[in-house]
Amino acid sequence: MTDFDSQLRKFQKELSAGTVSLALLAVLASAAEPMYGYQIAKRLEREGEGVLSGKQSALYPVLRNLGAGGLLDSHVEPSVTGPPRRYYRITETGLSVLREWVQAWRATRDSVDSVLQGLAL
Repeated sequence: MTDFDSQLRKFQKELSAGTVSLALLAVLASAAEPMYGYQIAKRLEREGEGVLSGKQSALYPVLRNLGAGGLLDSHVEPSVTGPPRRYYRITETGLSVLREWVQAWRATRDSVDSVLQGLAL
């Protein structure tokens, strides 16, 4: 692995930290009913084009943290096809936080885009 590869991976990991939480809240805010982890991961793969970077296991600690922060509710249901599944839904607090995060994301994105605009690489 080259130094460029390790720098890119470090940068992607730092970017990923907050964006995964934002994307998870957005997926659950748009869901008609509670979703379990695998469903959330599949939706992110389909719509998020690499938000999880193929690491579904990274999803579960983020879901736990969002739950611990009161942004998600969860419950466990038995499954006919395997182990019980934990279903997640966004809370009212989670919706309020999501609104704030979306504004912060858009402001940050626009600011960075302004700086990068016209960059000849």
